[in-house]
Amino acid sequence: MSKDIRVRKGLDLKLKGEADKKIVTAPQSSIYAIKPADFHAVVPKLVLKEGASVKAGETVFYSKYDEKVKFAAPVSGTITEILRGAKRRILEVRITANGTNDAVNRGKVDPASASADQVRKLLLESGCWPFIIQRPYSIVANSEDTPKSIFISAYTTAPLAGDVEVILEDKKEAFQAGITALSKLTSGAVHLCVGKNSALKDIKDADIHKVKGPHPAGNVGVQIHKLDPVNMGDRVWTLGAEDVATIGNLFLTGEFKPERTIALVGTDAKEADRKYYRTIIGANVSSIVGTIDTDHTRIISGDVLTGDKLLSDQFLNYYKNTLTLIPEGNEYALLGWLPFTRNKVPSNAGTSFSRLLGGKRKVDTNLNGEERALVVTGEMEEVLPMDIYPLQLIKACMSGDIEKMENLGIYEVAPEDFALIDFTNTSKLEAQEVIRLGLDLMITEVG
Repeated sequence: MSKDIRVRKGLDLKLKGEADKKIVTAPQSSIYAIKPADFHAVVPKLVLKEGASVKAGETVFYSKYDEKVKFAAPVSGTITEILRGAKRRILEVRITANGTNDAVNRGKVDPASASADQVRKLLLESGCWPFIIQRPYSIVANSEDTPKSIFISAYTTAPLAGDVEVILEDKKEAFQAGITALSKLTSGAVHLCVGKNSALKDIKDADIHKVKGPHPAGNVGVQIHKLDPVNMGDRVWTLGAEDVATIGNLFLTGEFKPERTIALVGTDAKEADRKYYRTIIGANVSSIVGTIDTDHTRIISGDVLTGDKLLSDQFLNYYKNTLTLIPEGNEYALLGWLPFTRNKVPSNAGTSFSRLLGGKRKVDTNLNGEERALVVTGEMEEVLPMDIYPLQLIKACMSGDIEKMENLGIYEVAPEDFALIDFTNTSKLEAQEVIRLGLDLMITEVG
């Protein structure tokens, strides 16, 4: 049953540097990489070695703790390098593409007539399973679980984030096939959350919910909280909208084709280059942004609140649809600690005229302050539209008090839900990092 969501708490950061809603094909990257760090809590076990030839969709490694979960090559080519870090931890598996687009074909399957076991087996064998993220803990879903519901958010509220409506512009058939396939895997419903005038409102085999409100209304965690909250022992799955289309394409063609549509945004991206680029997961960042002076420009895989810092010779994140380019915050303002001296900075507090003047703002990476032992009561609750106590939960995570974490709602949250708290809190506390460490503790102690 459909239920509309109205979010009142939150904050929309209006930033300069939006992408033109036009999709172009990105130059083909010569090297692609799969990064185990993109899959939190996964320990990879290699199937192929350096020098091995590989087809798109062929298994490269699997999860040590769930051997059915396989990670496939995004392109055909040769595994030219396995980059390792401390204790021989695998950091990247690099594949030099041969340009043939040779892929493993597992045969077309009609998602409407397929059984749940057929759908599950195909997703696991093809390498599509890692697209499924489990709540609680925000990790790759366990292959043996049956979720009580599945959530897909097609409502974008993060600052400058890629617009799902644009990304799925020519993928609606594949998206529908993906929704139909996923509906076989849950004992409940597939929930699709969209904007008021979404082109996806006619999708079948899903409960459609219209969402309205400021960021983080587009976060799937907020939508789960409003529609089907996660309690102890529950499992809810989430997927990105384009990942659903990739799953649908697997059923329609039999091949794993992990396309990724990247919105290039931010004031340090040239205006003519700010558009949507169609590429493949794991492509080299330079194939989209070119050569960037990273001493003066920050490359962020994702939006400015939750993204990861990259260099121009590194590779796209497995899940992100946005590349943000903003200036490095390496210039300091004279007497910058005084109120009303940096009025071009977006602010939720009354220390900048930008809150009164409105309009879009240019941002850099400067924190505009330093971490301090200062807590303003009620500040965090203003931007978190969930029925939990964020400050108390953060304290419980910092102290490692599992019982309090459970009572305060740790099962319902993910780090991205605390991104606005990172931005607005007076103490400059790294709330997302604290929540991630708390979730990791829960995985270890509770499972």
